Amino acid sequence: MENLREALQYVVGLSIDAEKTEVLEINGRTYADKNLTRYDKQPKAAKIQAVTLTSLVDYIHQCNKEFPGSMIIHIISPTQVRLMSALDKEREREVLFEINAETSEYRFDEWYDQERMMIELQANFQANDDLGLILKAVGNIEKKNGQEYSDDGVSQVATMKTGIATKSDVIVPNPVELIPYRTFQEVEQPASKFVFRIGDKEVPAFKIVEAEGGIWKNEAISNIKSFLLERLSDMIPAIKDNITVIG
Repeated sequence: MENLREALQYVVGLSIDAEKTEVLEINGRTYADKNLTRYDKQPKAAKIQAVTLTSLVDYIHQCNKEFPGSMIIHIISPTQVRLMSALDKEREREVLFEINAETSEYRFDEWYDQERMMIELQANFQANDDLGLILKAVGNIEKKNGQEYSDDGVSQVATMKTGIATKSDVIVPNPVELIPYRTFQEVEQPASKFVFRIGDKEVPAFKIVEAEGGIWKNEAISNIKSFLLERLSDMIPAIKDNITVIG
């Protein structure tokens, strides 16, 4: 019986030793052989999420007492902005507010049929002269060997023709300048160049391809920054002087 007790104590001792964390020094760096959980770390607040720049301005104006110190508005992209703290003593930042814009769902460089293209152009782009030319061209293209209609977005006229043809002389310049909804609605939407293509298919198809390599993003970020700085300028110094806008 005594031998059994000693054996059990030995096994328990091995288990306790196995739970101990061993700290090693290798090439001047400190390592532990287990993952450690820290319990004295200051918890971070869950970020508030919204979709408009105005909501961020309202939060700053009404809830600035929640700020842990100096704050930064980081314009990450034309569709994402974060309000975060400066570095704390742990060299970390706390994100208090994040907004993600609801923008156009138009899919560039993808083919649309005639009806869908007419709808997408009017729903996802601001009106301008070049958009009007494209709408006129799309509405006047006909199917091959079948019945189709001319559609200017207001009225429809049935016709019969053979082959891809236009029912009126419509010249669409390329590239065209269009203004899609690609950033927050409170700021001016950047215009940029696109190539308009008509597919010679059994059923007419159309697509718009970006032709500027994303230059519009810089303009959108600049517009967002100007909007925020203008709104912050109306606030008291105790608020506006405590916030840095980067983008």
